[in-house]
Formats: sequence, structure tokens, C-alpha cells
Amino acid sequence: MAARSKARKRAFQILFEADQRGTSVRHVLADWIRHARTDDRQPPVNEYTMTLVEGYADFAERIDDLIVTYAVDWDLDRMPVVDRNIVRLGAYELVWVDETPDAVAIDEAVQLAKEFSTDESPSFVNGLLGRFKELKPSLRRESA
Repeated sequence: MAARSKARKRAFQILFEADQRGTSVRHVLADWIRHARTDDRQPPVNEYTMTLVEGYADFAERIDDLIVTYAVDWDLDRMPVVDRNIVRLGAYELVWVDETPDAVAIDEAVQLAKEFSTDESPSFVNGLLGRFKELKPSLRRESA
């Protein structure tokens, strides 16, 4: 698995854990970093994972607003936790990380959905992130 794919997977796991624990992603990220430094069995948290988690945290409220606005017939709190956090991560990378090509951000999120969620989740993730891709220029202007 490529380094960036592993970084995205870990970032997703951190977002998921924070959501499940009802705590901030920055708190969970700090826990992961501390555990990696004190337990040889824990893999290190690489720089790109930290970039994704911190970046998501900076735009979390805006990202959730986008999901609520464009996820047709889905309330954020009723959306499967896995899907919600995959879309959160994918939305951050798609809209705010310029060095990641749009197709890569979407494909990586779809791959996470295939690995961690239901059979219907990849198409849901793909559709919602595809909509964000279409609206990307206006989404970035609105958050500035």
C-alpha cells in the first residue's frame, strides 16, 4: 500500500475514533502520536496523516455543513459513522488540498468505503464527493 494511502487510512481511523469517543480529532491524534512513541507495536503517525487530521479539524464545521447540505435524504447524525468520516476526510482533501488531484481524493475515499463500509457506501461516497468536485470553486470561496 502506498504511503499516502496508508496516511489516509490512519487519518480516517483517527476521525472515526474521535467521532465514536465524542472527542476532538486533535485529542485522538495526540493519543496516537503518544502511543506510537511509547509502544513499539504501534506504527508511527506520519506527516501526511497529521496534515489531513489537522486540516480536517480546521474546516470541520464547514465540512459538516456541506455534507448536511448535499447529502440528499441523510441527516449527519443518522449517516453511518464510517461513511460520515470517510466523506469528511475526502471532502477536506478534495476541496482544500491542492496537491492532491481531485480524482485521487475521490478514488481513495471510495477505496476506504469498499474496505470499511457496506456495499452501497462506495457509490454514496463517490456521488457526494463528485458533487463537491463540481462545486469546488464556490465551496472554497464560501469558506474563505
